[in-house]
Order: sequence, then structure tokens, then C-alpha cells
Amino acid sequence: MAEKVFKVTAESGIHARPATLLVQAASKFNSDINLEYNGKTVNLKSIMGVMSLGVPQGAQIKITAEGSDAAEALAALTDTLAKEGLAQ
Repeated sequence: MAEKVFKVTAESGIHARPATLLVQAASKFNSDINLEYNGKTVNLKSIMGVMSLGVPQGAQIKITAEGSDAAEALAALTDTLAKEGLAQ
């Protein structure tokens, strides 16, 4: 299992457009990928799940991946978060 903690830097947090980008990136992998925020965990391949968290700017989030391509999935999601200016 691979996991990494991020701090959300995007002014508007993780709203519709960033959530869509993350879901699209996660959906390319076979691993089970979850997003954890404020004690709740959702499937990162579910747009409704990600949106339901309402992640604001400054929040600490944790992404976990478990499966055959977990490391690659986490690396790709880290790149997406950094490239889009969402989190670090």
C-alpha cells in the first residue's frame, strides 16, 4: 500500500473541476485509490464521493492506493495535484 499526505493550496479547495481531474487521473489505474479528509474516506474514482467531502483550502488530505500499480497511481496523482496547483 502506498500513501501520501498533502496540504490543499488551491484557493477554492477541491471543487468540481479539480475533483474531476483527480477522478480522471485515478481512474487510469487498477488499484483501489482512496481520499481521506476529516475522518471520512471516499473512493477517489467517484466524483460524487470526492465532491461530498467539501475539501477547503488549507486542509490536510491523505491519498492511499492499494494494488498492483499503487506506486504509479500515487506518483501520477502527486503530479496532477502539483501541476494543477491544487496541493503540495
